Amino acid sequence: MVLTEDTTKSASVTPSLTSTSCGIRGKLNKVVLAYSGGLDTSVIVPWLRENYGCEVICFTADVGQGNGETDGLEAKAKASGASQLFIKDLKEEFVRDFVFPCLRAGAVYERKYLLGTSMARPVIAKAMVDVAKEVGADAVSHGCTGKGNDQVRFELTFFALDPKLAVVAPWREWDIRGREDAVEYAKKHHVPVPVTKKSIYSRDRNLWHISHEGDILENPENEPKKDMYVMTVDPEDAPDTPEYLEIGIEAGIPVSHNGERLSPANLLAALNEVGGRHGIGRIDMVENRLVGMKSRGVYETPGGTILTTAVRELESLTLDRETMQLKDTLAIKYAELVYAGRWFDPLRESLDAFMEKVSATTTGSVILKLFKGSVNVTSRKSPFSLYREDISSFEEGSGIYNQADAAGFIRLYGLPMRVRAMQQHNL
Repeated sequence: MVLTEDTTKSASVTPSLTSTSCGIRGKLNKVVLAYSGGLDTSVIVPWLRENYGCEVICFTADVGQGNGETDGLEAKAKASGASQLFIKDLKEEFVRDFVFPCLRAGAVYERKYLLGTSMARPVIAKAMVDVAKEVGADAVSHGCTGKGNDQVRFELTFFALDPKLAVVAPWREWDIRGREDAVEYAKKHHVPVPVTKKSIYSRDRNLWHISHEGDILENPENEPKKDMYVMTVDPEDAPDTPEYLEIGIEAGIPVSHNGERLSPANLLAALNEVGGRHGIGRIDMVENRLVGMKSRGVYETPGGTILTTAVRELESLTLDRETMQLKDTLAIKYAELVYAGRWFDPLRESLDAFMEKVSATTTGSVILKLFKGSVNVTSRKSPFSLYREDISSFEEGSGIYNQADAAGFIRLYGLPMRVRAMQQHNL
């Protein structure tokens, strides 16, 4: 079953895990499972039925993870024991309601990470709550491990949107400890084992980015292999001729590419193609996970890097110094909240209201130059620009700025430093 975008919020009422026993671990009626079709989620389907005596409804979100990712999923889900599969196209909602607010806020986690996975999890979890309401499910389930951030992001969204839903996280409960155990369990329960080649990396892809973790990346001393990258060419192999593009922005939100207005998802997709061709947006970082450990990840965010640069450059014209400094300070907290799965926290929503207000005049266009992995601004303009050439020019002739005024300003501005020095020198 393929669903179009839907913004209905769930308010399902559900029983707890300790209701009348039917499965090994308890009794649930219907469980909505976040389903990818991979080995782990394929095995979770029979495990839920066996352990909770429940009907399993699989749910797959299309957030732009790539062509063909949803092909054949319904047959796989039903072969694993699911009663049905919902596939929901969330690309426009994802970019419009989650990515672009973070972009407007300037949210970057620990100086580098543009929050690709962090923004995708709440939109997926929100859609799962909607499906749970539609089918009358009393629980939701996911395949996140007990060591990562995603378990938190999913479950905080479930709590915020429907606190009565029970949550089942098999990786925190079952005895399966690796791929071999999962394959053995699948064979025992007659679940078709996915025959696709397993990547040596743990990856997460959506329309904003792709992340790479695991294998040689677990040692931060190792350089990533050239063939690991998916969305971007090696900057060394990028075209020898730079490419210029113009980004149109309205109230801090990108709206056009080279004069053509596009929907949020289509705009991002177009810039991913252009940016990827020029090797834009590669990040290699060691980050602090929410659960306490450090992890090393490599991210490709071509279109996102272009848009982040464009919005930032336009703000240099439209925001005054005090507003920009406060916005940058609050952006750190905004990013931390999103990274930690607190999308529906009133604090993030309040910060977003501030970001929307101060970005009201961030309207205009920016021309960027893409060349071998770099993004540089060449032009910026806005009808709300606070830049005045007649004031800033060395040939100042506006009559507004009198250089002689600077002497008194400097004496007053530097008075605390002068007084301290006088005290130190007994003057």
